[in-house]
Amino acid sequence: DEHGNFDWAELGEEVFVYINNRERKNGTYLFGRKMYETMAVWETPEVLPPLIPAILEFVPIWQAAEKIVYSTTLQTVSTAKTRLERRFEADVVRELKAGATREVAVGGPALAAHAIRAGLVDEYHLLIAPIIAGSGNPYLSGKVAVKLELLDERRFDNGLVHVRYRAKS
Repeated sequence: DEHGNFDWAELGEEVFVYINNRERKNGTYLFGRKMYETMAVWETPEVLPPLIPAILEFVPIWQAAEKIVYSTTLQTVSTAKTRLERRFEADVVRELKAGATREVAVGGPALAAHAIRAGLVDEYHLLIAPIIAGSGNPYLSGKVAVKLELLDERRFDNGLVHVRYRAKS
């Protein structure tokens, strides 16, 4: 929505199990400031209201991953295995990807747009909710256009659909 909340997308246990299986492949997360601030709660899940086990399975996934936060305004990071970078440098990320033994994921619309424009994104994982919202934050910021090839799709009982695409050259 216009405040960045996505609690209107009722994911359900089946979807969380699927997402966790996907997230286990990630060794490093690249985040913009807002996405990092949203996700940092997984460092201290005890502050969250009671959650179903499938949701809590994300906690060790988050805590095991390296995290790089790109921000010019954030003063410090509050989570383990996290470093703060002031500028997104495509060549540095390209080297990181080349040396990675696990996948590198990008979170946040502005940061994702930088990574896409630099040709750093190989695959796109989209979770589509059965809702139309007439306002809110854009999925990606800035002008970005990429031709995609569908690799996989998964439909869930609650109406959500996950699609996986590869960037076409």
